[in-house]
Amino acid sequence: QVQLVESGGGLVQAGGSLRLSCAASGRINSYAMGWFRQAPGKERELVAAISWSGSNTYYAPSVKARFTISRDNAKNTVYLQMNSLKPEDTAVYYCAADPSNFGVSLRSQQYDYWGQGTQVTVSS
Repeated sequence: QVQLVESGGGLVQAGGSLRLSCAASGRINSYAMGWFRQAPGKERELVAAISWSGSNTYYAPSVKARFTISRDNAKNTVYLQMNSLKPEDTAVYYCAADPSNFGVSLRSQQYDYWGQGTQVTVSS
């Protein structure tokens, strides 16, 4: 059982940046990891995903070139660097872990472990 704790959310003006962190209670070096978000009244969506080694990544078209996912397996931590933030990026952001895949996991059903979420609010 792995527990995930997100941090780094907050209120930022449009065009600003935030860095989210996801700290795991155990080793995640063989897990695929992902960041999801859910805005009010909308379905949860995959924002970015990363393979166990960090060599493969996926980004949703809406965040590509603005967000960067990375991981530090020695620290059991995954990051999401968010630049050029827009009001439509406002959501609760969740970190998730898929222990059964070394690659990139694109479906929420693949992820077994979830964090509690961190709120990101982008003002216009």
